[in-house]
Amino acid sequence: MLEREGHTIVSKAEGFLEPPIESLNSDIGIIGAPFDTAVSYRPARQTSFRGFNPRRGLNPYSAQYTILDCGDIPITPFDNAIALQQMTSAFLELGSRPPALLHPTNPKPKLLTLGGDHSVALPALRALNKIYGGPVAVVHFDAHIDTWNPAKYPSAWPSAQSDFNHGSMFWIASNEGLIINGSSAHAGLRSRLTGWGDFEDDERQGFLRISADDIDEMGTVGVINAILERVGTETPTYLSLDIDVIDPGLCPGTGTPEAGGWTSREVIRILRGLESLNVVGADIVEVAPAYDGAGEQTALVASQVGFEILTSMVGRGLSEMEKAQEGGEAGNLGEKRDEL
Repeated sequence: MLEREGHTIVSKAEGFLEPPIESLNSDIGIIGAPFDTAVSYRPARQTSFRGFNPRRGLNPYSAQYTILDCGDIPITPFDNAIALQQMTSAFLELGSRPPALLHPTNPKPKLLTLGGDHSVALPALRALNKIYGGPVAVVHFDAHIDTWNPAKYPSAWPSAQSDFNHGSMFWIASNEGLIINGSSAHAGLRSRLTGWGDFEDDERQGFLRISADDIDEMGTVGVINAILERVGTETPTYLSLDIDVIDPGLCPGTGTPEAGGWTSREVIRILRGLESLNVVGADIVEVAPAYDGAGEQTALVASQVGFEILTSMVGRGLSEMEKAQEGGEAGNLGEKRDEL
């Protein structure tokens, strides 16, 4: 456990939900989901993040929020159905705890998941549905729509378990009522399709589609404005970023690379512009170090992306607390729970 300027950063890498983790609350939890057995091509896992953010003028680690390293979820690589249950249980347990910082603007802790393949978004959405009592919006950065009907994945031996994969999780989530229809968005799309029916399925699930090519006309500010207009700033939102949204010439370490992607600078600029979103959970997925370059450029980009998301979570929280204080809203501003 590290004490820094009156702020607590808890690190727990050797286990999950063991002392002191089982007895601690947090405002933002960083959780590893080393699960990639639902990937359709190249599997791999792990990423990290660090740093100080000058663009926002704050260090998220020394703000009033407790950031907790929750370690990795223990996930079986042998049975995807059990793995799905394990991840859902972990997200639900951590997300249901009271926050460390007691304030009306900070009702629940947020989780930033480091995957893992993209299918980890489904258990996260299932947990959020129970925690918030309803569906959430999704802002999805990816080269692929990931709203494919599992029937689009041909198999001579179809099964309910094989329906769950890293390209169908949002289709499953939409059909389970976990995603708000009409308030979600894809950004950076450019993959091949099975046909126009893929877009028709996607439209029925209520996603706005922003292609990789659209940035040429819209610019990063246009992409930001389109997402904010679609989602709004009060809707509980899950932010999901597949690292393959970035061009493989810059981020080769991923499982299903697609040429013609955005640059890391463009993606980071867009993420910075989305700070006003009410992000209640997020993930960074499909980082595959085994396929990265000698300079580990994909891991470095994922690291910065994670830091930008974390900074925005803290930044929006601080802004909401300031607004509440100016408006005279009652609350224990800055009061922290005594966990030990």
